[in-house]
Amino acid sequence: MALVNKSIVIAGAARTPIGKFGGSMKSLQASDLGVAAVKGVLEKSGVPRDAVDEVIFGNGRQAGVRPNVARQVAYRAGLGEGTPAYTINKACGSSLKAVINAYGAIALGDAEVVLAGGTESMSNTPYMLLDARWGHKLGHSEITDGMYRDGFLCPLCEELMGETAEKLVDKYGITREETDRYAMETQRRCQAAREAGRFADEIVPIEVPARKGAVRMLEADEHPRDGVTMESLAKLKPVFRKDGTVHAGNASGITDGAAAMMVLSEDKAEALGVEPMARIVAYSSAGVDPAIMGIGPVPAIRKLLEKTELTLDDIDLIELNEAFAAQVLACQRELDLDLDRLNVNGGAIALGHPIGATGARVIVTLVHEMRRRKAKRGIATLCISGGMGLALLVEAL
Repeated sequence: MALVNKSIVIAGAARTPIGKFGGSMKSLQASDLGVAAVKGVLEKSGVPRDAVDEVIFGNGRQAGVRPNVARQVAYRAGLGEGTPAYTINKACGSSLKAVINAYGAIALGDAEVVLAGGTESMSNTPYMLLDARWGHKLGHSEITDGMYRDGFLCPLCEELMGETAEKLVDKYGITREETDRYAMETQRRCQAAREAGRFADEIVPIEVPARKGAVRMLEADEHPRDGVTMESLAKLKPVFRKDGTVHAGNASGITDGAAAMMVLSEDKAEALGVEPMARIVAYSSAGVDPAIMGIGPVPAIRKLLEKTELTLDDIDLIELNEAFAAQVLACQRELDLDLDRLNVNGGAIALGHPIGATGARVIVTLVHEMRRRKAKRGIATLCISGGMGLALLVEAL
């Protein structure tokens, strides 16, 4: 079902490898990662640089990133000084919102070709001296962790993200065994996907520092852990409650990465000789109680299905970002999702969750897997800190 009077498509969807926290990509800034992703999209899509009307990029941890990382990325990727760009911060939903805004700009006739995505270097999130601006006369000062202040702690409910997941555990009667079993399965799926080369088409290798001043190409994700078992997960202590369920093994990883895609009208794609990967059908946004922010995909998906007059039976694949295993299971129970169609190549528990890049990353993974399976429709969705959800419906061409 088309909800606008023109067909708007995705082409050249690509991402960098996802680097572990303090890993091979720690010396690269968010802009460096974004440049690598954008160059990959330009090469894969075949869209000329001078055809790009605008660049929209998401970024979640903006302290120290320097102004408007989208413009930095566009300029350094060779798009030229005439290409405008702006940055979106919608926390975990930043880059999915970037793609939605690209869709909107084209639907309104403000642009024909928009390069959209997101980037995040969580390894470079700084510590801050919040009270140092006006000087210290006497006494101690506190160093604030930018990761904690600008991400992990919700300013609306004053709870850590993991605590909001524990509230979903309480509400839906989810057990530690269930969350660990889900985490083990997502690692297994991710390992199977990597061994089968299913991520190869979506990953753009990136140059990273090596020993003695040399460089090397990073071609694979660093965060996945192969061979995870229920026994190994059982050894991990809960983080947020003494008898809780959430721990490092069933939560998304702190990581670095970027993802992007070309969004353009189908007519423009045809004129440029560009092969589209999927058509954007519709999107939806929703708000929920910040204290259970992880349930955000539920109302977002329901609104999306209502808007398009579809049911979940009409959806072949769903990429639902794995902030926490408990959060995914809560959404699964509320919507009665078929786990065989959900995160079929694993998700953020295995791959990691580079905040401002994840929304685009789940779209990239989704459209590649849809092509591989010849699937008709797919949904990319995620929860957002502060109590929100986003969902995007795409269909095969």
